Amino acid sequence: MLERIRIVLIGTSHPGNIGATARAMHNMGLADLALVAPRCEVITADSVSRASGADALVHDARVVDSLEQAVTDCTLVVGASARSRTLPWPMITPRELGERLPAELATPEARIALVFGREDSGLSNAELQRCHAHVHIPTNPDFSSLNLAAAVQVLAYECRLAWLAQAQTQNKPGPAQDDEEEAQPLASHEELEHYFAHLERALITIGFHDPAKPRQLMARLRRVTLRSRPERMELNILRGILSATEKAAGGQALGARASEPELQREHDTHQGQKPAQD
Repeated sequence: MLERIRIVLIGTSHPGNIGATARAMHNMGLADLALVAPRCEVITADSVSRASGADALVHDARVVDSLEQAVTDCTLVVGASARSRTLPWPMITPRELGERLPAELATPEARIALVFGREDSGLSNAELQRCHAHVHIPTNPDFSSLNLAAAVQVLAYECRLAWLAQAQTQNKPGPAQDDEEEAQPLASHEELEHYFAHLERALITIGFHDPAKPRQLMARLRRVTLRSRPERMELNILRGILSATEKAAGGQALGARASEPELQREHDTHQGQKPAQD
């Protein structure tokens, strides 16, 4: 289970924090480290020294340009956030995160990414909207700032506790695996991003979404979709519906289709207009 948990650091500015993160990960049995657009040199005397024997993780860390590249194969992406947002997102504690891991990693294809932001500004709103959920460490409100590696240590510790609990459960007699419902693979981050692009295109085609006046529509649709955790097959069904919708619309905007007054009212209400009367 621990092998399929990835720590992602975005825009790290101090090599010592990369080394200290590697040490925190190795302490808890994690080994998959990805660095997104680091603002410092990765392998330095400081990063190796702060790793304290876990420098192999520093040398093996994958360096990429974007968050999408770091989590493309992941089925659950959790962003560490200490700030409240204008658009609320599912928020969990580190303990709740750990409790979810066995179910989240029930299939061989499953991968989890725990994403941490910049030392000075954390994760941007756009980056947090790429996450299924946000995790918040309930620190002292009078002194809430955590060092990057310390935050990684807290979440890695909860991951290890979950792994130990799972190992103990597996050693106890229980129902045969064949008697349990076979888990279906969840949609990956890459598959979800293709779906969101398809969804936006379809909504524009039918005239429901105006990119010039987005009104946080796509952000809200992201939130409800990521909260539902669709399986790969379910996402394929949704994309099939979108394709059929585009075909039926024939490129004609919804606002021009007077034969559908109910949909027209829904469109007008979404755009902030007074609903049309039949």
